[in-house]
Amino acid sequence: MIDVVLLAGRIVLVILLYLFLIFAAKTGVGLVRSATKSKKGALTVVVSQGPTSLLGTVMPLTSALVIGRAEGSDIFINDPMVSSKHARITPVPDGAILEDLNSTNGTLLNGLKLTIPATLAVGDQIAVGNVILDVGQR
Repeated sequence: MIDVVLLAGRIVLVILLYLFLIFAAKTGVGLVRSATKSKKGALTVVVSQGPTSLLGTVMPLTSALVIGRAEGSDIFINDPMVSSKHARITPVPDGAILEDLNSTNGTLLNGLKLTIPATLAVGDQIAVGNVILDVGQR
């Protein structure tokens, strides 16, 4: 009698283990699919005006980008009009946010001085010193 109970317990345990593995695999596949979808059409920043060494540089907005004159900046601009940490572009689920990091000469978004963080859209132009960055889409 005890052998039958132990056998039934083992069968139930194996079934529960398989169910757990199936649900874990489905969840993992769903996470991979949603990550792939979110990267499609991600925003990019393209240097359209500035030093020839930067012209045409395309930076995908997959993580926060710091623009400045400091050596560690993601977009390094060697221009006296640019602060060491001038501006930051941070990707968010529905686009990106541009913020001025208290720069001396300011950051322009579509020709207007940025005073508060602003949401970026495709076609926007960012001016930092003598460099113009165009917001595009992959």
